[in-house]
Amino acid sequence: SEEEKQEFLNSILTIDFNQVEKLYESSKEEKDFSNAKIEPIDFVDKSKLKKEDSKKYESIGESKIKEGKLAVVTMAGGQGTRLGHDGPKGTFDIGLDSHKSLFELLCDSLKEEGKKYGVTIPWFIMTSRENNKATIEFFEKHKYFGYQKDKNLFFFIQGELPMMDTEGKILIGEDGLVKLAADGHGGIYEALVKNKMVDKMKELGVEWVFIGGVDNCLVKMVDPVLMGIAIDKGVTVACKSVVKANPYEKVGVFCRRNGKPNVIEYSEITEEMAEAVDENGELLYGESHILCNLFNVKAIERMGANPLPYHVAYKKAKYIDKDGNLVVPDSPNAYKFEAFLFDAFGKVDDMAILRVKREEEFAPVKNSDSADVDCPRTARKLYKQFHHLD
Repeated sequence: SEEEKQEFLNSILTIDFNQVEKLYESSKEEKDFSNAKIEPIDFVDKSKLKKEDSKKYESIGESKIKEGKLAVVTMAGGQGTRLGHDGPKGTFDIGLDSHKSLFELLCDSLKEEGKKYGVTIPWFIMTSRENNKATIEFFEKHKYFGYQKDKNLFFFIQGELPMMDTEGKILIGEDGLVKLAADGHGGIYEALVKNKMVDKMKELGVEWVFIGGVDNCLVKMVDPVLMGIAIDKGVTVACKSVVKANPYEKVGVFCRRNGKPNVIEYSEITEEMAEAVDENGELLYGESHILCNLFNVKAIERMGANPLPYHVAYKKAKYIDKDGNLVVPDSPNAYKFEAFLFDAFGKVDDMAILRVKREEEFAPVKNSDSADVDCPRTARKLYKQFHHLD
């Protein structure tokens, strides 16, 4: 129809073909990490802090939170497909007696902390084109869990990039439009700037922003100690880590790459590095990145000014071929491009890392129960233990 044609043409006009060509060329490049100088990075273990240090950091952080200087961003662009859930991941019920969704569990925690400090903590939720409507409808249905839309609750949409085949041709999706895929959690900075969310934060007097994922039901978004350490050290980024479960756990770990803070993927680390220990027998590269990061607003602005490098993922993607037939592949056939949030860490000279306990702050819901790891059952167990619900 004329309407569909127009929509299709409009979608083509939004594509930066120079960028797409560069992305395709990058899919052929072999990444070489051999010249990078990788070293361990310092961290602070929260459980081993001296009482006076803990109190000092806490008091610095608390005063900023009470002044309304903290906002929280939740990355919630994903669907619950891997969990067998039809809908945005944040609407998933992990099976507690209360039947609260992940969104409601996060909101409860935010409201509780807000009450403690006498403030309402502004909440920014990043959705995707795919789940934005369903997410907002879910919040409407639940009366925004006591928050007020556009006053202290804001929704914005993650960026997307076209998917293409191995010959560099942009794919057409089942809807007859250009097939787009979310640009990864590294697109968060650009999305915050482009959607004018950073401007909104400044209007609200916000100086610090916690960014986390929707699928960690134990995430501690309001942590005065983390903020106090960042302010005391004079850094614009502070992150939380948990110790790797074993040397070969498939997680990215904090390190210094060529002198700058970074996260090295498990696929980039040698066996020797993975197993290396210090004089106390602790892993030298044992601090896992758990997507719990605190940024100064100025750092987000700086990081959002230019796109991060994109990484190539080879995925299965349904598409419409040139004859109008739907192709359903049984093996990977398309390139998807995504940026990683931690690639921006190299833009700062230093950052603070706070080691926390897995059982207190990290209960992700990524897989279905059949996976036996990072699934509703394991998250539920950790949540109940932490909140003494058993």
